Amino acid sequence: MIGLIAATAAGQRGCERLAAAWPDRTRVYDGPVREAVTAAFAECEQLVCFLATGAAVRLVAPLLADKASDPGVVCVDEAHRYAVALLGGHGGGANDLAAAVSDILGTAPVVTTATDAVGASGLDTLGLPVEGAIAAVSRAMLDGEPVAMRADAVWPLPALPANVGEAGEAEIRVTDLVVPAGERTAVLRPASLVVGVGGSRGVAAEEVLGLVREALEGAGLSARSVAALATVEAKADEAGIVAAAERLNVPLLTYAAGTLAGIEVPNPSAAPLAAVGTPSVAEAAALAAAGQGGELVVQKRKSAMATAAVARRRPRGRLAVVGLGPGARDLLTPRAREELRRAAVVVGLDQYVDQIRDLLRPGTRILESGLGAEEERARSAVAEARAGYAVALIGSGDAGVYAMASPALAEASADIDVVGVPGVTAALAAAAILGAPLGHDHVSISLSDLHTPWEVIERRVRAAAESDLVVTFYNPRSRGRDWQLPKALAILGEHRTPQTPVGVVHAASRPDERSEVTTLAALDVTTVDMVTVVTVGNTATREVAGRMVTPRGYRWQT
Repeated sequence: MIGLIAATAAGQRGCERLAAAWPDRTRVYDGPVREAVTAAFAECEQLVCFLATGAAVRLVAPLLADKASDPGVVCVDEAHRYAVALLGGHGGGANDLAAAVSDILGTAPVVTTATDAVGASGLDTLGLPVEGAIAAVSRAMLDGEPVAMRADAVWPLPALPANVGEAGEAEIRVTDLVVPAGERTAVLRPASLVVGVGGSRGVAAEEVLGLVREALEGAGLSARSVAALATVEAKADEAGIVAAAERLNVPLLTYAAGTLAGIEVPNPSAAPLAAVGTPSVAEAAALAAAGQGGELVVQKRKSAMATAAVARRRPRGRLAVVGLGPGARDLLTPRAREELRRAAVVVGLDQYVDQIRDLLRPGTRILESGLGAEEERARSAVAEARAGYAVALIGSGDAGVYAMASPALAEASADIDVVGVPGVTAALAAAAILGAPLGHDHVSISLSDLHTPWEVIERRVRAAAESDLVVTFYNPRSRGRDWQLPKALAILGEHRTPQTPVGVVHAASRPDERSEVTTLAALDVTTVDMVTVVTVGNTATREVAGRMVTPRGYRWQT
């Protein structure tokens, strides 16, 4: 919940605007400001205070407890010019909140967190719990000092600055092992461990937790890397096991007895087989939760009423297939921006990389290539993800429409995580410029016969013509392919009048954008190239005030 506090009428208006934008996320605190701030600080995860920063500091200072638990605080000035991330920039989310407030109020976000100010990744923003000498290592990163990166395995982390490498007195460890505390060592804890547990009816949570701690400590493993507890379905409602997962703040995963019985383990037993139908609960559940490539690192341990075993997950790389939209920066979606910032490796066509290079974090590795290397880029992106990295494979428009998603997913197997990030397609961008040509059923057809035989393309064009669909042509014409568009238009002309509206949009949303609405008879195909989209209306499409309009029904409404 976000607490909203104001001391003046202008501040109250700001509160009202935020409350209207986020009705389910905000609570407006009325009354004396000191009491309002105190109440909101105790009850909310974040605060937006329409106060001077000095006043906010004096009110908040006595309430501070711990960086990890204090809420994020943003201050907005009386004139609504600035949204200042005052407290909890990373841990409390104040930096992101300042940007979100600015999107609504039109303020300028003010962020003074050092890593954010230079666009670098902070150790506490990498998505993993971090401990140790965070401040000292962060300073070394910011100062450009060599910082060693020592990881037990490759995890899909965001990019780190170029001075983070193989050597340096300051170091970042990525490990689930307990390591000696160093004055210049920060430790990132990957979610690499799963603990399989079993228990007799009525086992206490304290006994389960004690055995889990014993298993971890005996192997020198950190509890902060435990991602889940796992057990057999028959124990899904066992109060002690459920409570143990809650106290560890991890999910409880359950598996059918038949599934666990099929997993080979080093220490099967007749007792669980008789009780719940599987010769192993703890070891088998740990391996089941660890997934493909997982390994048992702590064999079954017993207490009076519980069993526990620990398995280690194999890291899974992450492939985000990102659509950049038609080219204009304001048509790049917020989700696409987030994925670009999250990636350690970006793969794409060189001209598309140029569009977003400034959005990438320092240290991002870029694999770029020229036209005609789509399959190579897809293979490279999948290979990087298989190696454990966080990868963004970029394409224009929507990556799933005549773009990189299909070749990439044809290469990708189940050993990596894949995320699709939609983008504004060329057809949609062109349609918005032309008016409303896609108001009813429509189809997109690529006229490039480099990958599809012309006979197939022609059959699809003819089917679209016969079924009276609005047609958007991608890849309509190039220097070496100048006859396909006239042929396709002729096929459509067999079923539509010469006056049928046709929209032509070159370089939609880019600086050299140009467009026109013409007719099937008057279209000059020599004005069309590979960055042009041609949209041909159906028999109901009309030109209205210079715009293409296809009615939502086939009865034209006057």
